[in-house]
Amino acid sequence: MARHLVAIGQLIDEDPTEALAHALAARRLAARIAAVREAVGLAAYHAGEWQTAVAELRTYHRMTGLQSHLAVLADCERALGRPERAIDLFRGADREKLDRAVAVELLIVAAGARGDLGQKDAAVAMLQVPELTGDAPEPWTIRLRYAYADALLAGGRREEAREWFSRAAELDVEGATDAAERLLELDGVMIEGDDADEVEDFTAGPGAPGAVSVRPDTELVDEDSLDGADAESERDGANDGPDGARAESGPPTSEAGDSDPTDAKAQRPAGESGDAVDGDHAGSRR
Repeated sequence: MARHLVAIGQLIDEDPTEALAHALAARRLAARIAAVREAVGLAAYHAGEWQTAVAELRTYHRMTGLQSHLAVLADCERALGRPERAIDLFRGADREKLDRAVAVELLIVAAGARGDLGQKDAAVAMLQVPELTGDAPEPWTIRLRYAYADALLAGGRREEAREWFSRAAELDVEGATDAAERLLELDGVMIEGDDADEVEDFTAGPGAPGAVSVRPDTELVDEDSLDGADAESERDGANDGPDGARAESGPPTSEAGDSDPTDAKAQRPAGESGDAVDGDHAGSRR
């Protein structure tokens, strides 16, 4: 099982389909281990298997009591053509208990879901949160500014979008986004280059590579820990080969439509343009 987890960590960015195959093999060997269910869910997300990702990550949340992958779940719902469910996940999240990075990622996805529904002004309003203009840049600041610029552009506010693409590009010294290219594009400057070197636009759509910044709660096992993990697998009775011939002993995979017990009572922060805005408050259809 541990060897499969190592393989997932090595392959998930380069060959997500193969990473998912290893994740499913690990699940057959140790379905009751939360980290395995998390690995299956994240590998399925990278491989574009949205339904599997939803089921596995919901199972992981139930097993651990965590809600650290709500943004990934919401993005999967968008990819499945269910933006309303993505907004519901945002509304129902207990944001006081969320890690700040997870909360910002969830906000970005929920704003994108508003855009999917044609509620472009609401998408812009949702992203007008204090973190957008904070003096001390945080790890999520670039992504938030980029998403805000993209929402402005989608709403026809070209000059404002240019300003925020510029502000995102100022911080993006490592080229995590294509903010600089988008800025040049708005200025009418076309750059010829190798397509293979282009940075993926993480707001291009739900489920796009990099659409949600993903970091597993449990780091995948490194090779030094294989012996101990193999012994654990033997105690669990998972002594078959890589194909996992033994039947899965854990609980069956949950259905994607199950309610997420981590979704707490909705919190609706009243927001003007500079405050956090709940998806429903910011222009929902009444």
